[in-house]
Parts: sequence; structure tokens; C-alpha cells
Amino acid sequence: MPLTIIGVAALGVFVTGLTLAGALLLGAVLAPTDPVLAGDVQVGRPTEGGEHPVRFALTTEAGLNDGLAFPFVHLALAMAATGVITSGLIGEWLWRDLAYRIVVGAACGVAIGWLLGKVLFAFPRSNALAETESGVFALAGVFVAYGLTELAEGYGFIAAFIAGVTLRRMESDHAFHVRLHDFSETIEHALTAVLLIAFGVAMPAILAELDFAGAAVGLALIFLLRPAVAWASLHRSRLTGRRRLVVAAYGVRGVGSIYYLGYAGSHMRLANEAQLWAIVGFTILVSTIVHGFTAAFAVEAATGEKQR
Repeated sequence: MPLTIIGVAALGVFVTGLTLAGALLLGAVLAPTDPVLAGDVQVGRPTEGGEHPVRFALTTEAGLNDGLAFPFVHLALAMAATGVITSGLIGEWLWRDLAYRIVVGAACGVAIGWLLGKVLFAFPRSNALAETESGVFALAGVFVAYGLTELAEGYGFIAAFIAGVTLRRMESDHAFHVRLHDFSETIEHALTAVLLIAFGVAMPAILAELDFAGAAVGLALIFLLRPAVAWASLHRSRLTGRRRLVVAAYGVRGVGSIYYLGYAGSHMRLANEAQLWAIVGFTILVSTIVHGFTAAFAVEAATGEKQR
């Protein structure tokens, strides 16, 4: 992800003529992969096991980079506010936005996930809440992890992800994990569908600001930059050949990019906001079409599995 941020930022400066702050923001917005839209390449339900390394790698990437683009979003906003890069700005960014907020997010995620696990499975041992298998507990857990972490000025996205991983490791064979997974997946898909419909309605207005340079950045990210960077990053992994190619090529862009850019726009008046939205909207559109139509077949060819 950091390499992709650098690559997109360079394209933003030299191809579209964005300022350094705007190009860095564009890189931070477009670099993370989307954990919801990549449903065709994700691992299966809990307790099934036997996940193929290709699915595991893509799912892990989407989870791990969820929230980790925020430090670069904050850096871009700080650069845009000051207009210059100073040692003081970099120092404050390193200790607050990069170190403190990530550590707090991770620590809160572990603590809240552990506490939720104890509430579900340990106090008392035959907990009525776990026996009811109420999936809404997953949504409540996300709200608690995100909200408390944001109050502590950490990254709520990171906390929610790590809380889920921590909870999943407690009583890992319990059937309630399947219920939590199914409920969360249903809610994710429903909310994503609503958001994408709204985004699609706004697409004509968004793409009105798109030029050839912006389109070139989006296409370069999907077809050149992301595959090349991911392929190089997997050099020492056990993934080779077609499997490595599939992992490198299928970095789906989606709802996360909308959130990051919306977050930045709500915290500062961006000089090139319409241009940024046009590039991001075009990239999501192309990614959704290209990856959406081909992901299932590509993963099936790489893993030898039948389509789900």
C-alpha cells in the first residue's frame, strides 16, 4: 500500500498537475483495497477452514490496509493547510498520526475484542447471549470498537478490524462465529449497495470533471501500477505463477476510497476536490466492472476451485 501511494502521488503530480498535497491525498484515497466489493476473492465462512493461499492473501490485505491509509490522508491535509513541508510538521505527523493513533487503534481493538469475547463465551460459561446467536451483536461490537477508539483519538477502522480478529480467536469452533459472519456480511452488502446506487446516481456529475489525464491515472493504477507493485512485493512469498498474478491484479477499489475522500473534504476545503472526485469515481467504476466480471473466473483458475 505505501508503494502504491507513492506511485499514484507521482502520477498525480506529473500527469494531472495536482499539487503535492493533492497528489498525496489521491494516493492515500486510491491505494487501499476494498474488503466488501472483493467478495468473489475472499475467504469463506468461519469454521470451514482449508482456505486457499490466494483467497487468504487478498482477504488479509483488504483487512490490514483498512484504516492504515488514514496517516497519509492526515499528512496530505496538514501539507495543504501549511503549504510547506517542515521538520515540525513531519515530526508531529510521525508521533501523532502514524504512531499514536495506530497504536491506540490496535490496543483498543485487542482490548475490546477480548472483552466482547469474555462477555459472549466466558461470563457465564453457558452464556445465553451466545446461545441466542443474535447477529446484531456484530454490529454493536463494531460501533463500540469504532466509537471508543475515536474518542481516544485512535483509528476506529483499525480497532474494528482487530477487535473482530481477536473475537474470532476466542472459542474459534463456536457456531456463533458463523452467525456473526453471516449477519455482518449481509449488512455490509446492503449498505454497500445503497451507497453504490447513490454514487451511481451522482456519477454523471462526478465524471463531468474527468479529463484524459485523470482517466490515465485511474487506468494506470488498475492495469499497471497495482499489479507491478504487488507482484514485486510478493517476491519472497510462496505464491508463484498464476496465483501470484491473481493476487497482484485483483486489488479492488470501492467504498473505502469514497469514505477517505469524503473525510478529507469534510475537514478541509480542497482546491482540486472536483478533479479528485472525478479520478476516484472513474477508478472505482472501472475496477468494479473489470474486477467484478473477471474475479470469480480468475480465482477459480488460480485455485482450482469451482465457483461459489
